[in-house]
Amino acid sequence: MTCDSPPGLLVLHAVRVTGFADTPAIAGRYGLDPAETKELLLDAEALGWVEHTAFAGTGGWSLTESGRTENERLLAAELARVGAADEVRDVYREFLPLNALLLRACTDWQLRPAAGDRLAVNDHSDPAWDAGVLHELTCVGRALTPLADRLGRVLTRLRGYDTRFTTALARARAGEVAWVDRTDVDSCHRVWFELHEDLIATLGLDRHAHP
Repeated sequence: MTCDSPPGLLVLHAVRVTGFADTPAIAGRYGLDPAETKELLLDAEALGWVEHTAFAGTGGWSLTESGRTENERLLAAELARVGAADEVRDVYREFLPLNALLLRACTDWQLRPAAGDRLAVNDHSDPAWDAGVLHELTCVGRALTPLADRLGRVLTRLRGYDTRFTTALARARAGEVAWVDRTDVDSCHRVWFELHEDLIATLGLDRHAHP
């Protein structure tokens, strides 16, 4: 039976996986009520777990060090409660080789080596090169689906990464090049980054650790 996470955990965790986001985006990450989300964020701010900053006309929430610690404490307790640590750890082991493929594909999307310049920027004028990268991303997406299914059967908050990835890839295939690697849209890279952050937070790891 899939476990639903409490709103307090979800709000704190949404700040963690998004990195920096405003209140509507935090609420939208897990489909929470905006008013309740705002109150929970203010409560977390009072406890020193999150902070709100603004610059260049934009503002958003981010985790403090104590907030990161609290987030990981809540996640560890939740994972122990549902008895799913081994399953999530196994998924993470299978995720890591896919992560290497995803990072390589994103690099190839950004760079297309040319004569005398192996770091030449990809201007997307070579459809064969871009098609090769999109094929690699398609393979990664297919491999992600069964992993996402396994995660979704453990915790509701872990659902949806595969569908978000597929949606982003479809837009990239339709010619919207930003949907592969931009961070200001729900691109393939952004979805993948959030999934990676979600897994290591859930397992209490860092990005360079093996479970």
